[in-house]
Amino acid sequence: MPLPPFPTPQQARDELVGIVTSLSYVTGSELRLASGKTSTYYFNMKPTMLDARGAFLIGLLILDRMDSMQVSLVGGLEMGAVPIATAVAAVSAAKGDPVSAFFVRKQAKDHGTQSLIEGLAKDETMEQRRVVILEDVTTTGGSALKAVDVVRAEGGEVVAVITVLDRQEGAEAAFRKAGVPFFSLMTREDVVGAG
Repeated sequence: MPLPPFPTPQQARDELVGIVTSLSYVTGSELRLASGKTSTYYFNMKPTMLDARGAFLIGLLILDRMDSMQVSLVGGLEMGAVPIATAVAAVSAAKGDPVSAFFVRKQAKDHGTQSLIEGLAKDETMEQRRVVILEDVTTTGGSALKAVDVVRAEGGEVVAVITVLDRQEGAEAAFRKAGVPFFSLMTREDVVGAG
């Protein structure tokens, strides 16, 4: 059975903003973010990333953003990047140009390979691989920068960081300082203005 036609990037983005607004945008009492900051609104991206249509649109839009980057791997810090990297890998295979996924552990296990990077085949390394780091929600960029550091330490070339949603609270400047191009599928204004 052939796949239905893919939506245009603008159609996909508009639909994804609606899904994020509906499933992942939480307002109310003060909440603590991963960055340590507090906020009266929060983006719990997991319902969107684990929704079949949400995952598909995220994968499609990230692939569109990566189009000219010649990337061989996508991944990022556990837990947020895992469903995103999986979506990108699955959609890339459906489009006939597969890109493999990996993830970076927050800390190495004390058994098995004891590696910070998971998902590479047994003889595969990061050496000279062109990598895009993925993130669900970016505030200051600290979590994604941890993944950037691990990939670089293993010999990978980080060509960009792509987040589903940029909270617009300093990440762009942090990535610029680290020498990594930063892209977002949407910003907090896209959702807060729509919600």
